[in-house]
Amino acid sequence: MSAPGGEWLLMVDGAARGNPGNAGCGAAIFDESGKLLDELCRYLGHATNNVAEYEGLLMGLERVLRLGGKRLRVQSDSQLLVRQLNGLYRVKDEKLKRLHQRALGLLRQLEAYHIIHVGREHNRLADRLANRAIDDARRPLFD
Repeated sequence: MSAPGGEWLLMVDGAARGNPGNAGCGAAIFDESGKLLDELCRYLGHATNNVAEYEGLLMGLERVLRLGGKRLRVQSDSQLLVRQLNGLYRVKDEKLKRLHQRALGLLRQLEAYHIIHVGREHNRLADRLANRAIDDARRPLFD
């Protein structure tokens, strides 16, 4: 899990059951040696998968900055998210535009970053966290 060149690694994912439907996001943060620093997940309520992907990124970036990360590799299995953030796709949806702008603002606070697309098999931890958020929110408080 170590990132090259002294970078931290941020794995992000979002999930929506029904798209739109019950949604959650997840993020995992690793330092440059590959040590897991934090696992995050949050239930989002009713949202699209694309919104959930961005929310996972935002949640992870905010935590990286609080932890003092300076150089970052972000990986996601969402081609849309990666291509929009790398400037290859325009952001047309109004809600995604706001999330996209927030993400760019957070990324600019880092010394260096790059965002890469990975296959789902390389993003399983973030996927588990996003789905855990949905599962935990749907679990009854009392049995």
